[in-house]
This record gives sequence, structure tokens and C-alpha cells, in this order.
Amino acid sequence: MRRKAPAGHDQTELSYNERAMSKGRVLAIDLGARRIGLAVSDELRFTARPLPAIRRTNQFTAHLAALCRELEVSAIVIGLPLRMDGSEGEAAQQARAAAEEIGQATGLPVYLQDERLTTREAEEVLREAGFRGDALRQRLDSAAALIILRDFLSRDAPETCLLDRS
Repeated sequence: MRRKAPAGHDQTELSYNERAMSKGRVLAIDLGARRIGLAVSDELRFTARPLPAIRRTNQFTAHLAALCRELEVSAIVIGLPLRMDGSEGEAAQQARAAAEEIGQATGLPVYLQDERLTTREAEEVLREAGFRGDALRQRLDSAAALIILRDFLSRDAPETCLLDRS
């Protein structure tokens, strides 16, 4: 069931205050061509932790829906790969399509978060922590998802909810 937006708001827009007042775990997703990085917040949205990345298969949305039920997730944030100038290219359009599919599969509100430079930042953090080679590659996607989640939870600006099923 779709929640009615307050007067003066588009139905797909939730203000920062409305989002901030929400409680429940948020699942962050860093969509890659082969792997999907994952991170999840606590119920109060104060802390976050990476989860093991999953392979991107034809059934990845069903896997994510099951994970959302298992973790009792109340919202999803997906990294939106914008170009450095802020414009959207093919990768951003693919992320939007995947977000729509994930929203349909989970029935949860889905948010998009600018993910520019998150993989680079995640790689720097992992290298500083001493990870190299396969150990770094295995953690990189979920470390990027953790940064996407951190950025989403700490934003001061209004967020756009792609799909609100609350």
C-alpha cells in the first residue's frame, strides 16, 4: 500500500525529517556487474556493518528479498553511479532499473544515493587496513556499500524515494 504524501509533496518524495524519524534497519547495495556489495544499519540507524557480497545472478532480487526478510530491513538504499559532472549515464540508468526491480521484489521503500568515488574510498580504507589482492577484492564491494550507507544516513538534504511501499 502506498502512503499518501503530505500536501505539497510529490508522492515519491520524503523529506529528510520524515526519513530521519523512521526507524528500522537500512540495507545498502552497491551494484556491480559480477558482485553486489551489501551493508546494513542497526535498527536505530546509528551504526552499520558490511555483509558478505553476493554474486549477481538472474535470481539476485529474490536473494535480496529473502535477506531483507531475514534481517528485518525497513528500507533499501542503492548506490547511483553518477558521472563526475553529476549527470546520469548508462550505469545510472541500469541502477535505476535494478532499484525498481528490487523494490518490486521486496515491497520496501528504495532510495538512491550518489555513489561517486565510493569504490576508490573503500579501496583506500582497505589498503590502509592492510588488505591486498584477493582479500581486498573480496571486501571491496561491501566496503563501498558501507560508505553508501554512511553517506545516506548522514545526509542533511531531502532524499528522493524511488519507490515508497509503506
